[in-house]
Amino acid sequence: MATTSDPATSRAKAKGARTDATEREQHLEDQITQLQTDLKEIATSLTRISGDKVSEARHTAKAEYSQLRRQGQHVVEEVQDQATNIEKQLKDTIRDKPLTAVASAIGIGFILALLSRS
Repeated sequence: MATTSDPATSRAKAKGARTDATEREQHLEDQITQLQTDLKEIATSLTRISGDKVSEARHTAKAEYSQLRRQGQHVVEEVQDQATNIEKQLKDTIRDKPLTAVASAIGIGFILALLSRS
């Protein structure tokens, strides 16, 4: 007994196989398109989130800068007040004891002269 294959059946099977392959290709292309869309949405979300974080960091840095600047101004004002008080005390001491002040200045000048020779 010889078996013969029906050419119409073979063509139908081949056509069915091509249709399945075409459907699979179309399905893969749809999935790729969906993946590309999802990646674009993810990139957009990441851009927005990073922009928000940069803005938040900038705001925090400005607030810290302002606070440090106020603290620095406060310290400068305190140092100026202390220098003014020391200057006043020094002037009062010179007025009360002028000879002692002159002797001290001469002594300090002599010591500085000796140090500058070395």
